[in-house]
Amino acid sequence: MMNLLKKQSSIGIGLLGLILLVSALFITYDDKVLWLSVSFVLMTFGSLVYFQTLYGHQLPGIKNDGVWFNALTTRGITAWLLGMGLTAFYIAIYWFPEVLGFNAQGESTGLVALFDPLSYTLNGSPATQWFMYGTLYTFAIILFGIKFIWKYRGNRYQLFRTLSVVFFQLCFAFLIPEILAKLNPETPYFAKDLKNMWPLNYYFLDEWHLTNMLTGGNLGLFFLLFGLAMIFIGSPVLTYFYGKRWYCSWVCGCGGLAETAGDPFRQLSSKKLSVWKLERWMIHAVLVFVTVTTIAAIWSFIKQNPELSLISSTQFVSGVVVLITALMLILFFWNKNGLEKDAKYTLISLGSILILSLCIQGFSGQNNLLFLNSYSFQKWYGFGVGAAFSGVLGVGFYPFLGSRVWCRFGCPMAAILGLQQRLFSRFRITTNGGQCISCGNCSAYCEMGIDVRAYAQRGENIVRSSCVGCGICSAVCPRGVLKLENDGLENRINSTPYPLGNAMEVDA
Repeated sequence: MMNLLKKQSSIGIGLLGLILLVSALFITYDDKVLWLSVSFVLMTFGSLVYFQTLYGHQLPGIKNDGVWFNALTTRGITAWLLGMGLTAFYIAIYWFPEVLGFNAQGESTGLVALFDPLSYTLNGSPATQWFMYGTLYTFAIILFGIKFIWKYRGNRYQLFRTLSVVFFQLCFAFLIPEILAKLNPETPYFAKDLKNMWPLNYYFLDEWHLTNMLTGGNLGLFFLLFGLAMIFIGSPVLTYFYGKRWYCSWVCGCGGLAETAGDPFRQLSSKKLSVWKLERWMIHAVLVFVTVTTIAAIWSFIKQNPELSLISSTQFVSGVVVLITALMLILFFWNKNGLEKDAKYTLISLGSILILSLCIQGFSGQNNLLFLNSYSFQKWYGFGVGAAFSGVLGVGFYPFLGSRVWCRFGCPMAAILGLQQRLFSRFRITTNGGQCISCGNCSAYCEMGIDVRAYAQRGENIVRSSCVGCGICSAVCPRGVLKLENDGLENRINSTPYPLGNAMEVDA
């Protein structure tokens, strides 16, 4: 009885803090420091007490009791209210910031203005809707990261990766960019999220961003070289050794929010084969879209800024054609057994179309590459993928479709890392099929929609492009069937199945 009262009281305290924060939409607070601090303290205190009532009196071990009987975690009325609230918030952030208090003249009022003191402290400027969003996003990852650690405290791997995503979000995505802006007020803006790289950071090679980095002195040049090194050196090397988990589960802010705040909804991801097929087409279509957008943007930059470019537009097109051709040949012939039939034919078709288009227009002196203005590509991608998909659907639909909707169906970074993981990575999840009791915990709590049990029953290694290596399947397995490993490439995908009893020949 006391525990129930304590839980209800903690929920009330947390909601009071949230109500105080939201009330800034309608009430102008003179002492913004006081009210912002009170709001965050109440939300933090209420949440910590609530987490303590959930896990503080239990032995270490993952508890998912009642997850299928809770309205919040089974698409009940509470889930619908939360989903609609999150969706409305993201729509306001991206397209109607004046509702939150940030108008077209760059003036902050209402809820956004409540964050002015913190914004002036960190970057020396008044708050924008993006600063407010970044603050709340970071706060959510830290707060729910504590909950996640408390829940999975008996698992060292979960502790490590949660502390990792909290650190990278707090320092690399939030504090360092804001402090750099304050220390370099005259430098053009180019640092938004230091841990994001192309293609997740789809604007990295856009004209405005390239111009700002090239004219941003030594700091701008450093970020340009750092970003290029991460794309072509850091990402492939780290993925080879650790799989895509080094980014998707240890570094990425999108993954960080999905793992912490989205943890209660991980079981909602569909495991249907039809959904898996749709996922493969959608996420790779987005990767192609952002690649085409980037090529067009760079070509446009070179055309309009020859004084800042080391090569001509014709040389750039020639280099892209050679690079795409080489990648197609390497992927198709060097490791063609690692690709499904649809992936191979899609690779050939899209690559051929892209090369043909580049040759027709790139060498003909046209003003626009790929038959469209590069700004059109950027606008469509920014609206459809960068905003609507990653924000509105990606987070707003947590309570309906699971916590990794964006990562599964739309993230180009997940797509390109997935290809690397599938084709040339040491990472895999090994299975001991002889110990599997088919309880289904692994599949139920796989946020990426992988039917892990099907692999475990056959004793096969799990090598899937979509796997982010979160390790939850291994953590919830009661028999220790699953293990995250890094080993050689030989027999990684087509491994010899574990000799199951029902598959062995019995002498008459």
